[in-house]
Amino acid sequence: MKDIIKGFGFLSAGFISLLLAACTGAGKSGQQTASEKQALPNIVYIISDDQAWTDYGFTGHPYIQTPHIDRLAQEGRTYTRGYSVAPLCSPSLATLITGVYPQQHGITGNDPRFDFEGKRYSKEWMLERRQRFQPWLDRFQQHPTVPQLLADRGYLSFQSGKWWGGHWKEGGFTGGMTHGDVTRGGRHGDEGLKIGREGLRPVFDFIDDAMAQDKPFFLWYAPFLPHAPHTPPDSLLQKYIDKTPSEAVARYWAMCEWFDQTIGELLQELEDKGLSENTLVVYACDNGWIQDPEKSNAYMPGSKQDPNEIGIRTPLIFRWPNRIKPGLDTTTLVSTIDLVPTMLDAAAVPALPAMPGLSMLDAKALEARDTIFAIDFDHDMVSADDPGASLQHRMVLTHPWKLIDPEPANEPGQPELYNIFDDPFETNNLAGEYPEVVAKLKASLNGWWKP
Repeated sequence: MKDIIKGFGFLSAGFISLLLAACTGAGKSGQQTASEKQALPNIVYIISDDQAWTDYGFTGHPYIQTPHIDRLAQEGRTYTRGYSVAPLCSPSLATLITGVYPQQHGITGNDPRFDFEGKRYSKEWMLERRQRFQPWLDRFQQHPTVPQLLADRGYLSFQSGKWWGGHWKEGGFTGGMTHGDVTRGGRHGDEGLKIGREGLRPVFDFIDDAMAQDKPFFLWYAPFLPHAPHTPPDSLLQKYIDKTPSEAVARYWAMCEWFDQTIGELLQELEDKGLSENTLVVYACDNGWIQDPEKSNAYMPGSKQDPNEIGIRTPLIFRWPNRIKPGLDTTTLVSTIDLVPTMLDAAAVPALPAMPGLSMLDAKALEARDTIFAIDFDHDMVSADDPGASLQHRMVLTHPWKLIDPEPANEPGQPELYNIFDDPFETNNLAGEYPEVVAKLKASLNGWWKP
């Protein structure tokens, strides 16, 4: 029997979990037998904030040191050709918690677009923003989140770091840090943004509480790192300051290592408490970043908010000892749309019909898929009912091509076609040489979603 299960390879974890679920017959009450509780993994969801796929030790950066993420990548199943569905924080994170695309959950940008005579991000602007944001929040909350779906399996859940969806309770978490009160700075995380930058005690206390209750747990760890403001510890800044003529770049590099250090602390906590073996750790980044060498806390074109590789590409890592076979995959195209189905599969929770992603535990489905999609909207959202109103680009990727298709109404221009396996930094637009490929990929985009 062991040989048969072994033959399923990457599929075996999800297969075993589903088999256990069928045998135990757990209901929606959240009650499980002792054997099922033992089978349910804890899930730790680590999300980087504004970091290029090139800015890790294991992806080859010559200076940035990320030993803890490197180790995680070595111990897990790591896909270096992972892609975020969108190159902007809020729509990307909304997908990471719901498992549906931005045009489905409706969060296409960071803020609603509205006329305002005063200063953006002032208290008055924040109050107006919150009122204007309600239609988008209502649409977003029509899609169940991972914490809500895991609750029926008895999971405790905790929100820390970035969170755009109001109070943590509105995301279905059983605990958290973000209050969402605009009169106290609530917009994209408020108190939650302290995690990592000011230690990890709230996260450690949550883990202790879950252990005391003998409950499996889901942790959303999305710290405001390496996101601006780039204010690293001086010891890290001094480590990089002589490696680049730009202090702005040195600060960003130091932030990447600071983020890595917090991951090291988190993983060590799991190990010290004997939780590593039965914990699925999932790693991703919301969107990319190219540091402006002349201006601190600023990014360059072609990264955040743009459809280019540096804007959407991210390593995706899955570590689950003795369940997921470690290995480095440098060719398979995978997407952050796949992360929610994977976590649900690990917990023996069926993915919802609206979720288009694949479970990374299903090797056959992953092998059969040859196309993934991404999308780029304006920073400010125009309509909760019409996502296409602020659409800028749709992207489709398949071996070896990537097509960037601009939306004529909002982003004039011509389609761009790149062989991203030979040209990962998109220096040679081949759209004029391969019109038949452009036509085929555009048809694929229209079949996926056409505004």
